[in-house]
Amino acid sequence: MRGSVVFNTKPWEHVDHVIMNLPASALKFLDAFRGLIHRKYWKGPLPWIHCYCFMRSSESRESIISEAESALSSSIQDPIFHKVRDVAPNKAMFCLSFRLPDEACLNEDSTNTILNWGTMANHQLPPKKVVKMMKDNGFNKVKLFEADEKILGALIGTDIEVMLAIPNYMLQDMSRDPGVAVSWVDANVTSYCYTGGVKIKYVAVGNEPFLHSYNGTYLQSTLPALKNVQEALNHAGVGSQIKATVPFNADIYYSPESNPVPSAGDFRPEIRDLTIQIIQYLFQNDAPFTVNIYPFLSLYGNIYFPLDFAFFDGSNKPVKDGDHIYTNVFDANFDTLVWSLNKSGYPDMKIVVGEVGWPTDGDKNANVQNAKRFNQGLIQHALSGNGTPARRGSIDVYLFSLIDENAKSIEPGSFERHWGIFEFDGKPKYELDVSGSQENVGLVAVEDVRYMPKRWCILNPHVKDLEDLAKNIDYACSLSDCTALGYGSSCNHLSVAGNTSYAFNMYYQFKDQNSWDCDFSGLAVVTDEDPSKDECRFPVMIAYGSSEMLRHRKVFNIILLTIVGCIVFLLLVS
Repeated sequence: MRGSVVFNTKPWEHVDHVIMNLPASALKFLDAFRGLIHRKYWKGPLPWIHCYCFMRSSESRESIISEAESALSSSIQDPIFHKVRDVAPNKAMFCLSFRLPDEACLNEDSTNTILNWGTMANHQLPPKKVVKMMKDNGFNKVKLFEADEKILGALIGTDIEVMLAIPNYMLQDMSRDPGVAVSWVDANVTSYCYTGGVKIKYVAVGNEPFLHSYNGTYLQSTLPALKNVQEALNHAGVGSQIKATVPFNADIYYSPESNPVPSAGDFRPEIRDLTIQIIQYLFQNDAPFTVNIYPFLSLYGNIYFPLDFAFFDGSNKPVKDGDHIYTNVFDANFDTLVWSLNKSGYPDMKIVVGEVGWPTDGDKNANVQNAKRFNQGLIQHALSGNGTPARRGSIDVYLFSLIDENAKSIEPGSFERHWGIFEFDGKPKYELDVSGSQENVGLVAVEDVRYMPKRWCILNPHVKDLEDLAKNIDYACSLSDCTALGYGSSCNHLSVAGNTSYAFNMYYQFKDQNSWDCDFSGLAVVTDEDPSKDECRFPVMIAYGSSEMLRHRKVFNIILLTIVGCIVFLLLVS
């Protein structure tokens, strides 16, 4: 059972003593008590810890106490230290006893809910409003996909723990020039690392750089970039508390078709040596191995994949691997990594799941019911302390994702724009208990959201000539988001007129409801009557601009088109 469940769900039952009888490693596990106990659930003195540990004759009691204080990030008052027995020549077992320090273990929010916050949106909610919503819901950790100045500014003073990412396009420069890494760290990390600033814990160097579909683009730059970033953090004096890591896709490891069980897992042969070099560097710097796991994609990519095996509430067809029984694909995937690390010589490597979640639209299996089933099961599973068959204990997971991103690439599938547990406007899609206490509670929405006027652009019902209809629909969808119209999606049941109106309206909303953007060769008309039907929602856009990441991408595209145009012009006149 997870410690926070013991301490926080039954406030009338006090725990007086906790014995940690793992002499070889108990001191390392003391960090589990940091921020573990919610103040509202614990009224009396905190329990005593009795931590058994081995000590060589060359070690001092002060060094053991110092190690315990380092793990707790707090000083220990009046520790008691006594010898238990000799275990070998020049080696004995001792017991270090002390009362847990309040400043290390008590907190205002012990839910430990971790989310990805992506910003590839045509219109983005103000970061300060989103941060307030996160605090209202008890979300205390977040992963950002780039260093957005406005978001980092909104996080100042919040005590929300941050994993800050460096985009893939920067890896090449960072790998070649350590000065680029130093400049980035100075601008985006140390500028915010002060008392009352932003609580940055990790820097993610790239995102899934070894992905199959990248065809080796980032193979040679990832490790040098990782080293330069960590060295820059060390040089800035924050390397002991902020670690650089690399979020990998789960396709870097596999089990062979001839033996598709976790214990047969290993890293892909063509990248195995390089992956192990990265693991070695991460391990040396006490940084975690970060991996993105998507059970939904197992289901999406294989029509024969058993549906129940994608979820956490049991399976009629479990997978047996020696003494281990697997009832869900998440555990099987995670343990394939565990075995891959074991075979590489790193059985104790810390693992963080950087992305995991379930979309709500864009595919027949992507809906609110399945998303709630998966994400609620994931949270319960991660916080239970049961771990996986091959590795027990709580699992660190970053839920993907916080808010829908309607400008993401849909090359992997139409579902890519619908991973959020909140809609684009900050409204929760479903109830989700993020505390793990099994209470049926709702999520708090973003407050005071400003919308554009309640106007929609639809197919003019009086138009008779529909010859250009298909061309205009394609145009509207290419510059907006029509993923809800696809097979199995929420608006798949609409008529031809309904499909057309949906496409026209999405374009109209994306373009800020400009009157000239609801024409489509005379096929469209503006209405103040909501055309939404059943679960198919025709949105009215929020009255805010696009994200920094999206603006950067638009500027890049404009520059690229300008360069291409100049080249074409020069070729024509030469």
